[in-house]
Amino acid sequence: MKGMSGVGFLQQMGIIAVSAAILVALGRAVRMPAIVVYLLCGVLLGPLLGWVEMGDGLGLVSETGITLLLFLVGLELSVSKVRDVGKVALLGGFLQVAVTVAIGFALSMGLGFGLIEAIFLAMALTFSSTVVVVKLLDEKGEIESLYGRIAVGVLLVQDLVVIVLLTFLAGISGGEAGLDALAVGLGLLRAFGGMLVMVAVALIAAKYLLPKPFRWAARSPEILLIWAISWCFLMVLAAHSFGLSHEVGAFLAGMSLAQLPYNENLRMRVHPLMNFFIAVFFVTLGVRIDFGGALDQLGVTAVLAAFVLLGKPLVFLVIIGCMGYGRKTAFLTGVTLAQTSEFSFILAGLAMGKELIGDEVMLVTAMVGVVTIAISSYLINSSHPIFAWLLKQGAFRFRFLDGKPEVTDRIVHAGHGLQGHVIVVGMNALGREIVGRLAMKGEEVLAVDTDPVKLEGLPGRALLGSVDYLSVLQEAGYEKAKLIVSALQIEETNDLLAYRGKIVGVPCAIHVVDLSVVDNLLQLEVDYLMVSKVDGVKAQLRTLMELNVLK
Repeated sequence: MKGMSGVGFLQQMGIIAVSAAILVALGRAVRMPAIVVYLLCGVLLGPLLGWVEMGDGLGLVSETGITLLLFLVGLELSVSKVRDVGKVALLGGFLQVAVTVAIGFALSMGLGFGLIEAIFLAMALTFSSTVVVVKLLDEKGEIESLYGRIAVGVLLVQDLVVIVLLTFLAGISGGEAGLDALAVGLGLLRAFGGMLVMVAVALIAAKYLLPKPFRWAARSPEILLIWAISWCFLMVLAAHSFGLSHEVGAFLAGMSLAQLPYNENLRMRVHPLMNFFIAVFFVTLGVRIDFGGALDQLGVTAVLAAFVLLGKPLVFLVIIGCMGYGRKTAFLTGVTLAQTSEFSFILAGLAMGKELIGDEVMLVTAMVGVVTIAISSYLINSSHPIFAWLLKQGAFRFRFLDGKPEVTDRIVHAGHGLQGHVIVVGMNALGREIVGRLAMKGEEVLAVDTDPVKLEGLPGRALLGSVDYLSVLQEAGYEKAKLIVSALQIEETNDLLAYRGKIVGVPCAIHVVDLSVVDNLLQLEVDYLMVSKVDGVKAQLRTLMELNVLK
């Protein structure tokens, strides 16, 4: 296998990209989740056809995907949102780890595994996949829902536990040498001390260091993206210097930027980049599967996978239900976390390198991971219909859930509570004038622009972001607006805005600079056209008539 600059790596990336694109198109026809398609693509290209082999290049690309994903998770979570679910995430996360490890250990021992092997299998079954959960919740648009934030909070707690386990493994010499207590102690001290330092740095930077430079950078979307990615990898380097995982550094980098008003704009720009790298991650996951001896472990795999898919959601249902949350929130959280993690592969690989487990345990871990990730992808996508069906069957008649009302979300969007408002896009001189005059007439106005400076000093509410992204319009509550006004001079954006307004039945008023685009806007059935040149000529004529220069 050649390095990053070699032809072999580029060829394999080309094979992965083309194959994944074709299979995703076919999978969409049968409503197969993209994650499952990527896993099958990896199995096809790796173990079955042998066209792709794992190497440093592919490993680096997949790790970059995980880093960007955790950065994206951080961008979603401001301090207020983390505080909102902090108690249930911490307590629920640690309780779930303890209960699942205990049950998984007993189950593994019952299947005939040895003491050390059962311990590592139990840990592998305990952790859920941050990559799978965040990607699917993001696709569903529910990453900011109550159960979505609880799930992400629990995943972060699990990540902290993983850091402790990795530190312990680093202090184990392997073979007959046993445990190096000094190395473990120093490693834990370094890790937890580093974690405290990094959290403090992230919070201080969000309040004092980042606002002014990012306020300047936000005036150029390209500069804003580059600065954000640079901050992400700077925090990743800091995490490595403290012996922490790159996921922790990326998450804290994102969370520090989430306290700024540019997080929505950043999230939309990072998202497409992250999608590509994550696709490669799941393909490489399939490539890693070794089918040698897999048939001998089918029974064990089935039992452990059933525990992950059914037992873990039940554990979450009990824990979260007992903490005062309703049955729906508890059920959706449990189903969302019903798979094993990418960290399960890492832990098993390190344990095998230390000669603590054999190939058999590694194979079972990999098979359980692929099976649960594939099946849970379907479960997550269908979690609401599944809950409704189970509710009709009377499946939630537990005493600890009786009388528990569903806790309502407290997420406040820019357009929250607005109905019949006017959205004005583009805060140039025309846009600011429109906002001012509408506000004077008593209209509820929401101003939207990509430049934070242009949003300052305006009456009413403001939203930073590009309306090229549907999520920004959703944030503005565009489906409930009574009018969308665009003062922009960007033809493609105006066309897209007019089209989306037409889809939801909201009238649009579009600013026209070039008369050649009028026909296109008329075809989109735009309700109002603000043609500056024509309106200017009419205003001149009225003035000249008032001065008796013209009849």
